Amino acid sequence: MTDPIGDILLVDDRPDNLRLLLNILKDKGYKVRCVTNGAMALRVSLRHPPDLILLDIQMPEMNGYQVCEQLKADPETAEIPVIFLSVIEETVEKVHAFNVGGVDYITKPFQVKEVVARVENQLQILRLQNKLKEQNILLEQEIRDRKAIEQQLLELNREMKRSNQELEQFAYVVSHDLQAPLGTIASFAQLLQNRYKDKLDGKALQFIERIITGSLTMQQLIDDLLQYSRVGRMAQVFETVNCEQVLSQALANLETKINETQALITHDPLPAIAANSMGLLQLFQNLISNALKYHHPDISPRIHIRVSLKENRWIFSIQDNGMGIETKHLERIFQIFQRLHSDKDYPGTGIGLAICKKIVELHGGKIWVESCPLQGSTFYFTIPDQKNKRIP
Repeated sequence: MTDPIGDILLVDDRPDNLRLLLNILKDKGYKVRCVTNGAMALRVSLRHPPDLILLDIQMPEMNGYQVCEQLKADPETAEIPVIFLSVIEETVEKVHAFNVGGVDYITKPFQVKEVVARVENQLQILRLQNKLKEQNILLEQEIRDRKAIEQQLLELNREMKRSNQELEQFAYVVSHDLQAPLGTIASFAQLLQNRYKDKLDGKALQFIERIITGSLTMQQLIDDLLQYSRVGRMAQVFETVNCEQVLSQALANLETKINETQALITHDPLPAIAANSMGLLQLFQNLISNALKYHHPDISPRIHIRVSLKENRWIFSIQDNGMGIETKHLERIFQIFQRLHSDKDYPGTGIGLAICKKIVELHGGKIWVESCPLQGSTFYFTIPDQKNKRIP
């Protein structure tokens, strides 16, 4: 047995009308209940609210208009749709029926098709309304869940930012405090090497050399860590920076290495942009230094710097003719302490490119590399064009 497709309450003081409507509606699969006066209709509707009420207007003691007014006045029954039944076809009666809260009007004698059509129409409206309410409830819950997730993400981001700041501060303090004792170790080891060279055997001298080398390597690592932590503490106050001047300063700082490798460095005309000048200097210096370090042993380095403006972003590229990088390593080279070569082949700490990434992200840009082994590399980074924003 299938469930009824709607629960309908019939209210009419004439049994013949009730029987006729009962037969019509039951044949269509509706659950039908019948009462013969307004007081019973109010009690039944409150105790077991139907989906729809068919309400006769002309009843003794309490007419249909009065019943409907009381139904609409009670929050428990106010939403139940009411179709009025009457032998009166005058417009004024129909208007009154709608004014007191009715949704439709059927005149007697009943036409089967009309009754079924009007009942089905109201129940279909009710089903759609209920579905809309369910969807609204689900939507409201989804909005609450999304807001809760957004709040959690905000809290996690704030916590992550605090943790990063604490980590950067810790790295800065530890690195700064380690510099002095390491310098002392290296100095005394060199002093031993110089003063007692003739009194020590080869093994002892080898140990001293390792102490000096290890201390200097550790000092370099600490210097790089300090630079990395300073980037995180760098003020995000941008000014108009002439890239030509910044590049000239970077090349001057790298002059010794450029001369040693006999490198040729060229560039297109460079713009003035909104940036942190010290961060931009370190970015140019690290990327060019990286190209000089990983040059082909049999070929002098050739490095060219280009820039273009696209979709409100400056796109810089630094192209070299060096050793190149395997595709599988292109992502990890920007991670801190990631090195692709041994310290014996290419000395370094693996922090330089991580510093570059941090500087670029501080400016709201991205950095990446395109490369093939033995075919050189091109490092790209973007800086948002803020010419339409006020620059301090």
